[in-house]
Amino acid sequence: MKRSVTRKRFGQHFLTDAGVINALVEAIAPRKSERIVEIGPGAGALTRPLISRVDCLRVVEIDRDIVARLKREFPPEKLLIAEGDALRFDFGTFADGAKMRLVGNLPYNISTPLLFHLEKYADRVIDMHFMLQKEVVDRLAATPRTADYGRLSVMLQYRYVIDRLFDVPPESFDPPPKVDSSVVRMIPRRPEDLKARDELRFSRLVRAAFSQRRKMLRNTLKDEVGDADLARVGISPSARAEELSVDDYVRLANQGSGIRDQVSGIRNQESDQ
Repeated sequence: MKRSVTRKRFGQHFLTDAGVINALVEAIAPRKSERIVEIGPGAGALTRPLISRVDCLRVVEIDRDIVARLKREFPPEKLLIAEGDALRFDFGTFADGAKMRLVGNLPYNISTPLLFHLEKYADRVIDMHFMLQKEVVDRLAATPRTADYGRLSVMLQYRYVIDRLFDVPPESFDPPPKVDSSVVRMIPRRPEDLKARDELRFSRLVRAAFSQRRKMLRNTLKDEVGDADLARVGISPSARAEELSVDDYVRLANQGSGIRDQVSGIRNQESDQ
């Protein structure tokens, strides 16, 4: 088998193990009419079996050489290519009123910021199946009071139901990465299950809490909430970021948000008088 030409600046590790490819396609279980979007098709290991199962596959690829090869190999009615950086791409253009399923062997050097970028399209997504560095999946699926639990865990567990499917060894790729990989399934939660009243505040609070994760919350969150706010939702001011569950962060964000809303309402009433 001819070795793929890779570009290190794109962090490419092309999946070559037929058994892993088949397992991933079976996990995705694509249907003919579904709107499937592959991020980073690379050498086409996943692209080819997906194209054989769907009416039209959509892909996002930054490497112009790969784009040129894909255009030579597949007709435009079977493969719709968006050339560009997935970190800046508007995935809503692929939705077009229908919900998408996102898949891909994500470049390890951009996987975390890309997952945060994809959050904004969660309401237009059915599910996502990604090959990621195992360490990232460990963090995605981590539980409170563990070393892997952090901002990534809280923010994405709030947005998605996360299911680790299987691990993949380095020798399944060309070139082999220096780390193990894992396949994860992420299903967006229903809008009614997203309880944060102010999601920007929720995000800001989680970021602040984990900015200095070994410090007590009364210190890391002093600009967001006070000891009284923590006490009202049953959280000790001496607790640390990794001790709180996703629901704890939601309740805390809502508690502070409620107080600020009340203060804002009083000020608005006073200004109207």
